[in-house]
Amino acid sequence: MNDRKDHWEKIYTEKQPDQVSWFQTTPTKSLELITFAGTPRDGSIIDVGGGASVLVDRLLNAGFKNITVLDISNTALEYAKKRLGDRSKLVKWQVKDVTEFNPLIKFDLWHDRAVFHFLTEEEDRKKYSAKVSSAIKPGGYLILASFAPDGPEKCSNLTVCRYDAGHIHRELGTDFELIREENEGHMTPWNKEQKFRYFLFRRK
Repeated sequence: MNDRKDHWEKIYTEKQPDQVSWFQTTPTKSLELITFAGTPRDGSIIDVGGGASVLVDRLLNAGFKNITVLDISNTALEYAKKRLGDRSKLVKWQVKDVTEFNPLIKFDLWHDRAVFHFLTEEEDRKKYSAKVSSAIKPGGYLILASFAPDGPEKCSNLTVCRYDAGHIHRELGTDFELIREENEGHMTPWNKEQKFRYFLFRRK
């Protein structure tokens, strides 16, 4: 686990947020699915692996009031806090490996773009699945984005898992119902396409 944290701290120490492959100027697909889920403005939202992502900015702009951003890298979160300035005080920040995260509240919506696919060990995936089952309110939503079956096999020099709907549903178990599935051709900062797949699940 320390190796995992050290890896991501090194990435964000050596590179600016817009120099990593997963950088998005606007998280369009995530925002579309959050809107589709109909989470109320005072609902509790967590962005897992949010790091330096601008999703938190967009959620604040849209009037969401109960936002948590979790990332294993403190350096990544500091980028986001600095960018937000005084508005960073409106957000709850968690420096944590998601497999060791023990939330004190239940969430209306859990968003994860590109964390789960880095969990290549079965034990870590089981921990993650148990976390989302316990952390999301009944009737709440899980947005999970990963590399598609025809997406990259590695990212940030790490091997990843690639998912279709059947595969990821089996990982999550029977607590979740798949509501919607979307494809995305993400363009990296150096104009290379990466195939992502987004899944919207409802907690039963």
